[in-house]
Amino acid sequence: MKKNIINFKKMNGLVPVIIQDKISKEIYMLGYMNRAALKKTQETGMVYFWSRSRNVSWMKGETSGNQLWVKTILTDCDNDTLLVLVSLIGKNVCHTGNRTCFYTKLSI
Repeated sequence: MKKNIINFKKMNGLVPVIIQDKISKEIYMLGYMNRAALKKTQETGMVYFWSRSRNVSWMKGETSGNQLWVKTILTDCDNDTLLVLVSLIGKNVCHTGNRTCFYTKLSI
């Protein structure tokens, strides 16, 4: 990935990050990264996020053991959103115990 192309200015230092399984293409979750979380993700190969509510960096799976191993990081055409393709180490991603955070259907 190119360095210094991500636009962190639009959302006050954050970019949305979509987490997707590299093989199944299942969407696991959406989180946010700041520059430090992205750098830590690139350095370690594990997904780090910035918590907007706690104002801290955290690694997905730190406490649950359900970690996300980075395979590929892509940016969108505006360089303000990331798509991270991962392999799940564990059984689920969502803190509710569901495999993915996207499990609730809305009526249309």
